[in-house]
Amino acid sequence: MAGTLYVVGTPIGNLKDITYRAVETLSSVDVIACEDTRVSLKLLSYYNVKKPLISYYKQKEREGSEKIISLLSDGKTSRSSPTRVCRASAIRARYSCRNVGKRS
Repeated sequence: MAGTLYVVGTPIGNLKDITYRAVETLSSVDVIACEDTRVSLKLLSYYNVKKPLISYYKQKEREGSEKIISLLSDGKTSRSSPTRVCRASAIRARYSCRNVGKRS
């Protein structure tokens, strides 16, 4: 079974500036890819979300995208940011890619 890449908007400053749907999505995925695991861990801890984190940032977009595509091919679901390269890779590999927006 192929996995799904969820692209979830997360708050930069105020931890409460996130939608319930975004928290639900983060709670339901198998792995969370994030720019800075230390910063993301603060948000995830606040909402009691305990999932494995992998580092995914601009300087390592290609390598990170390959790792995420590998996880998707194993049937895992993942959340990712920054998204341009990863989203394009997932779509090229014919995986489902869903956006989960951040509250304005």
